[in-house]
Amino acid sequence: MGGSNVDSNSWLSKGRLLLLAASVRFLLIVYGEWQDAHLEVRYTDIDYHVFSDAASLLARGRSPFDRDTYRYSPLLALILVPNTLLHRAWGKIIFSLADILAGHLIHEVLHLQGIHGKTRNLCTALWLFNPFTFTIATRGNCEAIVCCMILRIIYCFLKGNIVEAAIWYGVVVHFRIYPIIYVVAFLIALGNRSSIFATKSRQSSHVEETDHLRKWQLTSIRFFMDLLYLNKERIIFGVVSGTVFFFLTGISYSLYKDKFLYEALLYHLTRTDPRHNFSIYFYYIYLHHGYSFTLVERLISFIPQFLVQSVLTAYYAKDIPFCLFIQTVAFVAFNKVITAQYFVWFFVLMPLILPWTRLAPLKGFMCFLLWSAAQLHWLLWAYKLEFQGYNVFFQLWIASLAFFLVNIFVLSVIIWHHSSPYITSKVPLPLGETKNTKIH
Repeated sequence: MGGSNVDSNSWLSKGRLLLLAASVRFLLIVYGEWQDAHLEVRYTDIDYHVFSDAASLLARGRSPFDRDTYRYSPLLALILVPNTLLHRAWGKIIFSLADILAGHLIHEVLHLQGIHGKTRNLCTALWLFNPFTFTIATRGNCEAIVCCMILRIIYCFLKGNIVEAAIWYGVVVHFRIYPIIYVVAFLIALGNRSSIFATKSRQSSHVEETDHLRKWQLTSIRFFMDLLYLNKERIIFGVVSGTVFFFLTGISYSLYKDKFLYEALLYHLTRTDPRHNFSIYFYYIYLHHGYSFTLVERLISFIPQFLVQSVLTAYYAKDIPFCLFIQTVAFVAFNKVITAQYFVWFFVLMPLILPWTRLAPLKGFMCFLLWSAAQLHWLLWAYKLEFQGYNVFFQLWIASLAFFLVNIFVLSVIIWHHSSPYITSKVPLPLGETKNTKIH
């Protein structure tokens, strides 16, 4: 794509993008307040009422976990205390500001990757003007805060600021447990040995299958041996992030005891939700909900997640933005519970990988249409179940299987066409360095 290095004079400049994005979100917040007051169908997400109730309890000196279904860090309730003291839309404003800050961070990370001009601004706009993401924030969902912390961690990694990255990582895992899946990727990226096998695998496409097996065995051993190697950066990252996580978790436990421990942490590990959702597991859970699940049954779904995460991390950990993106897509696809807000987790990382894809625009658009069609197909059956009362649980499950397969297919296409800016030779670029070539 063509473009000038000086973005400030362009109609697509970062400042104008952020200003327009802020205006859109402000208008949606105002409209949402009007809709809630005048229409039967509410604009505000039900989770926002849960957050607000928990914040109100905290403001009165009570535990936020006295509110049923509040399963988040006490930090979230603390942030939303002004909902009670100032205005009920306070949280929506905070989440929308975080949404805009995420756009700014995307712009900065792309700069560190050597992406400039219109390409960087278009990728930033992809996040700022995605109707799904700004609707989620203005309806009162807190995922934008998590997205900001993840982006800041990536920024710090690319800058080589390990201490700050570790601090934010400790905070984000306490705030929302799912980023724990990134820990191995971060540790590998902090290693000083060229143990990532992406380049090795690409160089050997012509060898026989037996050679592939032998190479896989050797690189697997090398991978696990490298994880055991401790250097200064890994020790600092582990100690600092662990200290921050346990400090915040310890304070929360001292205040709210076992209720916090179960609702904010353990619940998400053993969750069995019988309500219909995008997950391929929901139908089995629905059919067996009248029975008590053993701990093994509750945890068994993590096995395929663990295997997939291990392979993806082993191959792509040196390319942190791309590795986190594909990890997140795979984690969501294989999860026991999938709601629409989970898609934000990988939407925020998508602008960071698009400049490096070799996928033709038409093929990319076809992948997006396929993914959207699979989601709409699921929503059609969900509508028949939820609003029309038809017994279509089985059909909805088939739609979940189709959506799962489409997610895996699209992810495979993205991986196949990715050209890493970091893995370009036998020895990956050192952390914090990028190619000198600037993409416009």
